[in-house]
Amino acid sequence: MTTIVITALALLGVAGVVVYNRLIRSRNRVDTSWSDIDVQLQRRHDLIPRLVTAVDQYAKYERATLEAVTELRAEAMQQADVRARGKAEEKLSAGIGRLIALAENYPDLKANENFLNLQNELVETENYLQFARRYYNGSVRDYNTMTETVPSNIIAGIFSFSPKDFFQKTSDEAANVPLAKFGTVE
Repeated sequence: MTTIVITALALLGVAGVVVYNRLIRSRNRVDTSWSDIDVQLQRRHDLIPRLVTAVDQYAKYERATLEAVTELRAEAMQQADVRARGKAEEKLSAGIGRLIALAENYPDLKANENFLNLQNELVETENYLQFARRYYNGSVRDYNTMTETVPSNIIAGIFSFSPKDFFQKTSDEAANVPLAKFGTVE
């Protein structure tokens, strides 16, 4: 009887270690995928001043739009919480869309090679962001499932694994702003 109890406890211990290690791997995948998003957001934030400068040279009287995009960029960069960052980035995406739309009023700007390169880089970054967001949200889904389902939720509770927030846009329209408004640059 004692050997059965010891064997059962040993198997439970091994199962606990296996589940704990899966939780760690899943949490690390979430953290790594967030880092990928953060890199793309930083890339976008770095492109915005150059884009604003390019548009500013052609659209001196469009100051309000340029300042608004600059303020939205600063606001987005200050957010640490995933949900708050998502909301701020959504506003920034809309502002970038307005900035690109503003360029439509200036044929010389639309033909400017520097502006076209910036616009292409921005579209590319937005596409990378979309892919990174999907991967991150999939990682969060898997991790949260592990922290909420039996038996892994027991180990998660013991070791204080808490659910992670998704990084999402609040509307389908906002999620498609970069691709729908920017389109492809020819």
